[in-house]
Amino acid sequence: MEAKAIAKYVRISPRKIRPICDLIRGKNANEALMILQFTPRAGAPVLHKVIKSAVANAENNHEMNVDKLYVADVYANQGPTLKRWRAASMGRGVKILKRSSHVGVVLKERA
Repeated sequence: MEAKAIAKYVRISPRKIRPICDLIRGKNANEALMILQFTPRAGAPVLHKVIKSAVANAENNHEMNVDKLYVADVYANQGPTLKRWRAASMGRGVKILKRSSHVGVVLKERA
């Protein structure tokens, strides 16, 4: 049995979240939450919230034991990109890409 949680359209680049995903992949859920609590990166609060949601899903929807949960899979995929323009010198415009992410976590129960 597995429990999932997904946060879509998060306004942070997936390039900034993926190194944090590598920190917690394979860890116990409680240990992953502690790691994220003390990680000074912009994507850490986003992943913290998604893991808490997955733990709540496991507890309430699937009746899994919270102490045996571990992070089986965690990913940050590319979401839609907002295209904006900024004024540049000599009357030009420069494109600004505001990237977004879809962050997902899959928790499983250790045997």
